[in-house]
Amino acid sequence: MTIIPEDERSSLPLDTDEIIYHPDMIRANEWVLSEYEPPVRDFCIFVPCAKKKPYHESPSHKIFDKVIFELLEPEDVHIVVFGTCGITPRELDTEYPFMDYQFMLGKCNVAKIKRDFIKMESQRLSQYLEKTRDNYKHRIAYCIGDFRKAMELAVEMSGVEVTIVPKEETVNEHVQLGKKFIYGSLNQASYLQDFSNSISSIVGKDAQKAACDDDNGKTNDNDWYLY
Repeated sequence: MTIIPEDERSSLPLDTDEIIYHPDMIRANEWVLSEYEPPVRDFCIFVPCAKKKPYHESPSHKIFDKVIFELLEPEDVHIVVFGTCGITPRELDTEYPFMDYQFMLGKCNVAKIKRDFIKMESQRLSQYLEKTRDNYKHRIAYCIGDFRKAMELAVEMSGVEVTIVPKEETVNEHVQLGKKFIYGSLNQASYLQDFSNSISSIVGKDAQKAACDDDNGKTNDNDWYLY
């Protein structure tokens, strides 16, 4: 499957701070929201995009998957990536342009772009939530920062329930005002524990001890969360 044929792709670069306005990124997201047919699953789990592509091979996604699949069977879960890429069902993460962009929005300090991102992403997430209202029994979003703001707005706009983790109190415990990104890495153990707990509470299993990365939560492969 090819979302955008090679002879129809824009010549504009995919490595600038205007990535959210790139015509191919917009077109690919429009395809996801209009043409893509999501699976029917018990769980939809939203996770942020990553610097390394494809996402499913990135260090951060391998950590997320360890949390998810210690508690859930693969056939019960649909993983959807969001953020710089817009909305990307993870089974499409080797497709252009999701596989090809390089710019990390975490490096962007342009206020207008950050505002536009939240507006655009919340609208896309809201549309996806509405489109899949009957596809999933449960939805969990693992996110902080502007990704979290976009998801919270999308939930409000769509009226579709999503459990958003880490918990607000956990996030506040990790605020470090001297950092470029004050909330730190999503790979921190307490954040991952909230993630694990959110799944275990739904399936009625005992909470698992969530494994973090090998550098005490400091290794960070998430697109937005470089600090």
